[in-house]
Amino acid sequence: MTQSARRQRQAEETLAYELHGNLYLNITYHCTLRCAFCPKFQGSWEVQNYDLLLTREPSADEVLAAVGNPARYKEIVFCGLGEPTLRLDTLLAVAEALKGMGAKHIRINTDGLANLVHGRDVTPELARWVDSVSISLTAQDEETYDRHTRSKRPGAYAAMLDFARAAKAAGMVVTLTAINGLDGVDIRACEEIARGLGVKFRQRELDVVG
Repeated sequence: MTQSARRQRQAEETLAYELHGNLYLNITYHCTLRCAFCPKFQGSWEVQNYDLLLTREPSADEVLAAVGNPARYKEIVFCGLGEPTLRLDTLLAVAEALKGMGAKHIRINTDGLANLVHGRDVTPELARWVDSVSISLTAQDEETYDRHTRSKRPGAYAAMLDFARAAKAAGMVVTLTAINGLDGVDIRACEEIARGLGVKFRQRELDVVG
């Protein structure tokens, strides 16, 4: 990509997009996992007609400028086609500012591997500004999880479940999700895992994103 094309691409990047009365924040293109079912591994960065491809990591100020007035939305959700907790400092700075600007509810859609990645329990930091987390449980057991997420990190499945427990203990509302129609995934068993942890569960549908 030429310098001119790169500047044009950056000017067009989608840092915030509206769906279902919520505003979604796209703050990174990096991810901890390489989920085979993710659109970007199928050649598309598009979600509900929004192009979420980023060529850089936007600053907190740029993200806030893209938000405008957060009080207009039911929820502000950190969710793109990357893992938002990889940019923990930026996420926290934006979330704190949004709360100060009147945001009603802040949610993170996450793979639940933040504690594993950062080497500490970050849930108390998140809970200062974040109201809820939606965590991709993905599957009812480690083998099925690893097959679909293609995780490079040993112990990712257990770390994700530990994160869910820690997030609940920190005071955030926790929802685990799994995709109906994904090969080998037992939705009922996934729902039982959520029930056993005392958190919510939401069924997603294969190839329906956003």
